[in-house]
Amino acid sequence: MNLKTLLKNITIKTSLYVEDKDITSVCFDSRKAEKGSMFVAITGTQSNGHEYIDQAIRSGATAIVCEQLPQQPLPGVSYIVVPNSHSALALIAANFYGNPSEKLILVGVTGTNGKTTIATLLYQLFRKAGQKAGLLSTVAVYVDDQCFEATHTTPDPLQLNHYLHLMVEQGVKYCFMEVSSHGIDQHRTEGLQFAGGIFTNLTRDHLDYHKTFAAYRDVKKRFFDALPATAFALVNNDDKNGAFMLQNTKAQKKTYALKTHADYKAYIIESRFDGLLLRINQHEVWTKLIGEFNAYNLLAVYATATLLSIDEIEALTLISAIEPVAGRFQYAVSATGVITIVDYAHTPDALENVLKTINDIRTHNETLTTVVGCGGNRDKGKRPIMADIATTLSDNVILTSDNPRNEEPETILSEMQQGVQPQYFHKVQTITDRRQAIQSVCKNAKKGDIILIAGKGHETYQEIKGVRHHFDDFEIVREYLELYKK
Repeated sequence: MNLKTLLKNITIKTSLYVEDKDITSVCFDSRKAEKGSMFVAITGTQSNGHEYIDQAIRSGATAIVCEQLPQQPLPGVSYIVVPNSHSALALIAANFYGNPSEKLILVGVTGTNGKTTIATLLYQLFRKAGQKAGLLSTVAVYVDDQCFEATHTTPDPLQLNHYLHLMVEQGVKYCFMEVSSHGIDQHRTEGLQFAGGIFTNLTRDHLDYHKTFAAYRDVKKRFFDALPATAFALVNNDDKNGAFMLQNTKAQKKTYALKTHADYKAYIIESRFDGLLLRINQHEVWTKLIGEFNAYNLLAVYATATLLSIDEIEALTLISAIEPVAGRFQYAVSATGVITIVDYAHTPDALENVLKTINDIRTHNETLTTVVGCGGNRDKGKRPIMADIATTLSDNVILTSDNPRNEEPETILSEMQQGVQPQYFHKVQTITDRRQAIQSVCKNAKKGDIILIAGKGHETYQEIKGVRHHFDDFEIVREYLELYKK
């Protein structure tokens, strides 16, 4: 692509040797530079791309986008100095792939909990409606029916626009995308044309990155501030932050709620382990999803479908047929009558929602045991809170490893234990090895007992000291319940 075409809409502070030349590829990792590449030097959490400009040039890069010029610019290399390399990368990536988001109906979902479920259910619903659809989520990326492994909740701008480009090539009309706070803050979604945005809720998460709740909230709001007047902004009106998200948006404002006045309303008629009976805008619908939090998710899906011109009765019919999302209240009953639930709940609010849902449905004649941990190198403040919630709302709790990453698991567990109130000490057992923890609870479970394994959900790995080992909570539960039913 022509260099000047690639720089369309980019704010440039200064430049050197910018001439008419072809760019063969764009990268922000100097190891991926090749003859004719453009290298964008960005500052990351681990390294500064400006330190690798020379390496990129040695590999063949002929254009450099950076925030400050090198001390000795080389002739024959074009240098473009920009105020923010992250922002420039996003716009350049969109230009390089022909601005594919403008050729799709792209809807972004943001908030603390529910992003994956809503985006995935929308993808399911539109596919069942006979539409070609795409999905960009924590669990997987889908280009119509073709699946790619997901590496981040919101991919980097080059990956993001590459997938959107593939969708356009495959004739995809709708794309549903999780939009993370990291993605917004790092400008990964800049340059994308959104037809709609959905806000789920806001609770404590990612404070290791954002430092304060207010900063985390404000980053989410930036997504809605950037929506065009042609888009819709749909927010959960039962969350006090919903109205905040709408304050400065130019988009058409819409609300959904279970408890307060809203454009889209739902009421839970019946809640069981095998599903929910809902009344949505005066129509009853049975769904396979479970719990109040999923009533919110389904209401957001219904509202979005109708905003995108699907008939409301067709939307409800499709909602009754869609399947639960892997690792989100993934429910099964063993041959011995033990109920198991695997859920991604890794924030205090998500864990509380899942446990309250279980407690609302159960008879309380059975034992509820929760297996839970907290990830390493993440917000440490939520560790004692998670343990407090688990011990308050469960009969028994096993504290165990999640993804310890580069921390010692025992340190994480010790910090969790500080949140256990003295009257609940007797409920708590600590087993560092996650497989052993799951094995222990499965071995001791009796008919009718409930096991909640929280924190990892859909993940099929456990990250320890920088290495990802295969680990699937649901797979292990199935293995041990099969073992102990004999």
